[in-house]
Amino acid sequence: MKIGVLSDTHLREPTAEFKRMVEHYFKEVEKILHAGDFVDWSIAEYLSEQKELIAVCGNMDPYEIRRAFPQKRVIELGSFKIGLIHGGGAPLGIESRIRKEFDEVDAIVYGHTHTPANHPSKGIFFFNPGSPTHSFWHGATIGILEIGDQIKGEIIKIGD
Repeated sequence: MKIGVLSDTHLREPTAEFKRMVEHYFKEVEKILHAGDFVDWSIAEYLSEQKELIAVCGNMDPYEIRRAFPQKRVIELGSFKIGLIHGGGAPLGIESRIRKEFDEVDAIVYGHTHTPANHPSKGIFFFNPGSPTHSFWHGATIGILEIGDQIKGEIIKIGD
C-alpha cells in the first residue's frame, strides 16, 4: 500500500503548481496523510477530492480546520499503528516530545519543522515529509510511505 504524505502546505488556495504536484506524485497512492498547517480549508477540500484524506490540524490552521481534524490521531494501515500529529515548539527535540503523545505505535508521522525526516529511533519509525511550499533549508519536499511487511519512507524533492 502506498500513502502520500504532506505537511505544512501553507497555501490560501490550491495553486496550479500544487495541483500538478499532487496529481503527478500521488497518482498511485491509496490515501493522503496531512500532518497539519493546511492554512485554508480549500487545500483539505482539494486533497479529499483526489484520494481519501486522513489529517490532523496544525498550529497555523484556522478554526474551520481545527473543528474538522483533531490535533493527533492513531490510524491503522496494514498491520501497523501510526501516530499522526503536527508537533510544536522548537525543532530541536521535537521527536522526543511527540513520542510522549502516543502509546504503542509503530510509526509517527509529523510536520511543523519543514525539515524532512525518514528514520527509525528506539523502535519507532519517524517520518516528516517536510513542506512542499515553504522549506527554507531543504527545498520543497513531500513523502511517500510504503506499507507492507515493514514501513518504508521516501522523501521526494519537488522539481527533481
